[in-house]
Amino acid sequence: MHRLARLLMLLPAWGQLAWWGIFSGRRGAAERVVHQAAIVAEPGVLLTLRPDLYGWELPGGAPLPGESGEDAVRREVLEETGLDVAVERFVGEYHRTGFGAHRARVYRCRVVGGALRTSDETPAVAWFDPVALPHTLLPWYRGPLADALAPRSEPVERHERQGVRSIVSGMVIDLVMRWRGPEAR
Repeated sequence: MHRLARLLMLLPAWGQLAWWGIFSGRRGAAERVVHQAAIVAEPGVLLTLRPDLYGWELPGGAPLPGESGEDAVRREVLEETGLDVAVERFVGEYHRTGFGAHRARVYRCRVVGGALRTSDETPAVAWFDPVALPHTLLPWYRGPLADALAPRSEPVERHERQGVRSIVSGMVIDLVMRWRGPEAR
């Protein structure tokens, strides 16, 4: 996509994200839960690019009604990347308050089939060296990714506040990615 077109999409994308981020965690709203995969293989760690807030992230999403967390993460990874994965272990649960309040349940996964591809939900997918992660990785994924790569047997439970620093970091990454394109790392 051309640089100008990516920049023109900035305001509507930020407007939608602001609405979601401000009102998603308010009283009376259902708690949002997402299931995400830290996919580790010989090429490194697989990250996907969001279409709304440009920045690298872990693939995943919300479960369908009655769907288990492991089934949700396998389905979401297949939809977003074209890869079939097997869950190796539950990494942990991340309770995020503040902007965009939600719970993220992260699983370490390995590839068992499929072919890597993009989708409507993920305009870019790429493997990254886990010791040289891109500067354009959205900051709230660094902790879960480090936990997934650590040699631990027990899941972690973390409480994180998504405040002004997180919002500004995400906006800066979004601007860099829209200006440079998906190849920005």
